[in-house]
Amino acid sequence: MKIVMAIIKPFKLEEVRDALTGIGVHGLTVTEVKGYGRQKGHTEIYRGAEYAVSFLPKLKIEVAVPSDQVAKVVEAITASAKTGQIGDGKIFVFQIDHAVRIRTGETDADAL
Repeated sequence: MKIVMAIIKPFKLEEVRDALTGIGVHGLTVTEVKGYGRQKGHTEIYRGAEYAVSFLPKLKIEVAVPSDQVAKVVEAITASAKTGQIGDGKIFVFQIDHAVRIRTGETDADAL
C-alpha cells in the first residue's frame, strides 16, 4: 500500500478528481496549503499599495492505494494537473506500513 501525495494548483482540483474517479479511485483527502518552489511568489497591488506574496495557494491531495495502482494514479494526476507552466506542482509516493478502517476494523488493503 502507498500514499500518493500531490501538490497542485487549486483550479485543477475537479480535473484531478474526475481523472482519479475514472480509474477507480474513490477516496481522497484535500488540504489547502501555501508554499513556493521555483515560482518564488509574486507581487500584487491592493488599494494602491504593492506587496509581495511569498507563499502561493496550493492544494495537497492524498490518496491511499494498493501498490499495483500507484503508476496509474501518478499518471492520472500528472495528465490532469499539468498546465505546462511553472508551479504545476509535485507528486510524492510514500509507503504505508499499516491501515485500519475505524468503522469496521478492516486492516491493510481491505481498509482502503
